[in-house]
Amino acid sequence: MKNLKETIQEAESKRVAVGHFNISNIEALWGIFRAAQSLDVPVIIGVSEGERDFVGVRQVAALVKSIREEYNYPIFLNADHSYSFERVKEAVDAGFDSVIFDGAKLPMDENIAITKQCVEYARASGKDVLVEAELGYIGTSSKLLDEVPEGVTLDQLTTPEDAKRFVEETGVDLFSPSVGNIHGMLKGVSNPKLNTERIKQVREAAGVPLVLHGGSGIVDDNFTEAISAGISLIHINTEIRIAYRDAVKKSLEEHPDEIAPYRLMKPSVEAVQGVVEKRLRLFSNL
Repeated sequence: MKNLKETIQEAESKRVAVGHFNISNIEALWGIFRAAQSLDVPVIIGVSEGERDFVGVRQVAALVKSIREEYNYPIFLNADHSYSFERVKEAVDAGFDSVIFDGAKLPMDENIAITKQCVEYARASGKDVLVEAELGYIGTSSKLLDEVPEGVTLDQLTTPEDAKRFVEETGVDLFSPSVGNIHGMLKGVSNPKLNTERIKQVREAAGVPLVLHGGSGIVDDNFTEAISAGISLIHINTEIRIAYRDAVKKSLEEHPDEIAPYRLMKPSVEAVQGVVEKRLRLFSNL
């Protein structure tokens, strides 16, 4: 079985993208895995700091590893949006396949310094773990939005020059730029359009695979253009949360006397699976 680095390299060579989907519980994990398995494509499970605190750092690592080993399947685990070296270290030690240091709100020099520390620790650990970092603030929360998140400026995107410097000075394996994307989904309208020309420029300058955060709410054609321009990994979270919430609400309303959690929650697994299948088909050009 290919490791995560090889999986992303293969996606780049095929001009497709690997899907990254966040979980907060085992229902979402099964929904995502079954979607990927049905299409026979690799998948990445993401857990933010809050999600890791809820599920358990070592517990979620054990869950994903158990599925990978039992099914001999390329399912990987990423420590999404870690805001300190300590939280990155925690995930590396727990056996995650990749980690993200998110210093997008920090001055660039400070972002570089902490990212470099994370890279050095990951390399010294002897573990097969990739390190990603971000440059360009796109917000912080996967939720429904009334407007573009405060502090996000869509006309101040990550420049090729800054991307090149950042990657060279930190040694990261993956790079996440600001290219018109935002975290969360705008209510009632599509999210802003990605700047595919900037994606091309940043990919060429950075020299490492690019990750697109804030994928929820982006229209299909824009995803396809972004992948062709150089995006190799795409994060989806808000869409999953909405599907999960709506399925749970409907299940509780339709079965008011049911008290078995596994019966009440089955529709949420199916709802997550449906969302993920749709996205994986698009990202994998199936």
